[in-house]
Amino acid sequence: MEYRNLGRSGVKVAPLAVGTDNFANPTDEAESRRILFYALDNGVNLIDTSNSYAKGEAEAIIGRALAESGRRHEVFLATKAHYPTGPGPNQRGNSRLHLIQACEDSLRRLQTDHIDLYQLHRPVFDMPVEESLSALTDLVRQGKVRYIGSSTAPAWKVMESIMVSELKGYARFVSEQPPYNLLDRRIENELIPLCRSYGLGVLPWSPLAMGILAGRYADANRPPDDSRASLRGGIYAERVSPRAVEVGQRFVELAREASISPAQLAVLWVKDQPGVTAPLVGPRTLKQLQHFLPVMDMMLDPKLAALCDELVSPGSAVADFHNTSGWMKMRLGW
Repeated sequence: MEYRNLGRSGVKVAPLAVGTDNFANPTDEAESRRILFYALDNGVNLIDTSNSYAKGEAEAIIGRALAESGRRHEVFLATKAHYPTGPGPNQRGNSRLHLIQACEDSLRRLQTDHIDLYQLHRPVFDMPVEESLSALTDLVRQGKVRYIGSSTAPAWKVMESIMVSELKGYARFVSEQPPYNLLDRRIENELIPLCRSYGLGVLPWSPLAMGILAGRYADANRPPDDSRASLRGGIYAERVSPRAVEVGQRFVELAREASISPAQLAVLWVKDQPGVTAPLVGPRTLKQLQHFLPVMDMMLDPKLAALCDELVSPGSAVADFHNTSGWMKMRLGW
């Protein structure tokens, strides 16, 4: 397997990473542990979670599994903070007050003395970035955090953070975790070039476009009962546009003509895009993970990549996977 450097750090990670948003919601603990251990057994070393997944229970499941198995040392463990952890006005956001408390809580749930990659789950625009970076730097100097990163931030905000870190000697982001799939390619316009120029790893989430690229949706107005659009509604349902479903169906046909499963092709397409370190796959079942893992040893055929470009042109979008960002405007090609 080809391990890749995480940005300009010396850390090497497998070309696929496991996201755990499904742990405890809906995947039960026993199946979650099977997913975690199977990933480790097959060379995946980056496990990504958040204190907001299942209100912290995803972290707790990972913590119990790693502590009981003694396999913490095999994992490059990533988690995030930003979303509310309680009703108070200071129990959310990227302030020093919240980040330090959130980190302590995550360390407790994860049953570890350090977090390998601590990420700002979303940017904040009404507070100087110095406050977040100084707090994260203190956590690094205390040994509680090894590296820091961000998620779903605009390119200018990532650039601002890099500039402030360089000027003030703060810890520097090593990665950005954006939404990225064939249906929403907008990060190709600014964020990917920025990350390539300044040495940030890119860890895309939702490479399957919530299953649209796997052929899960036949009708945008009638999502399957067990789909995220149906189970969670809201922002998840908003992503399933008629145009996205139409493109998804054409993508399924393209994959089958190429003798590859649509789900594998969707992940492979992201994995082999310029600047990408490792897409996050978020399996609900062990069977799904087993289906994804062969992609680590595949290479995207240039002719097939060109056919994908004909479905959705570079830099454009037919679905809005930035709809949780609060900053990306609706500039969609439908």
